Amino acid sequence: MALFPDVTLAVVAGGQGRRLSGVPKGLLRVGDRTVLDRLLTLAPLFAEVLLVANVPEPYARFGLRTVPDAVPGKGAPGGVHAALAAARTEWVLAVACDMPFVSPEAVRVLLEARAPEAGAVCFTVEGRVEPLLAVYRSSLADPWGEHLQQGDPSLRELLSHARARLLPEEALRAVDAELRSLVNVNTPEDLLRHGLTRP
Repeated sequence: MALFPDVTLAVVAGGQGRRLSGVPKGLLRVGDRTVLDRLLTLAPLFAEVLLVANVPEPYARFGLRTVPDAVPGKGAPGGVHAALAAARTEWVLAVACDMPFVSPEAVRVLLEARAPEAGAVCFTVEGRVEPLLAVYRSSLADPWGEHLQQGDPSLRELLSHARARLLPEEALRAVDAELRSLVNVNTPEDLLRHGLTRP
């Protein structure tokens, strides 16, 4: 039985990894495991796992239910929207596929902060909302889809329409002192800094 049976884990694998020569970022490795393998250790907490990928072939061996962006060409906002539209649960935990160090404790802090009046729960760090390790109501899919079709809003702009509950940086530091759960890997320098290798 999933600990959070009303939540889907959605790994957002959009992005073409241009700064990493087109490498699918979920396949970057920490030791002998891919970033996606590491994220999937969270799967038992959830009702289902969903992968958002416009080019699904590199991830076929994982056997995940995979969906493309419903509104193409919108980057991360389009990826999160696709997850919300495809989820079969009331809530979605959205995580970027290039975040190797997401901890179960950080995830629990987010999920336990859900409230009836909240449409989303996110951490803030140095005053900035962190939208790619966050939990969203799947009912946001329709209004967000309309915003995406009308323009190019950022995730932070979309969150302004979501009655988001923003958790202070201290809430994350209490379980993840160095904020490693928010590390994302985008450049060759990031690979070196965080000890990752290409597939």
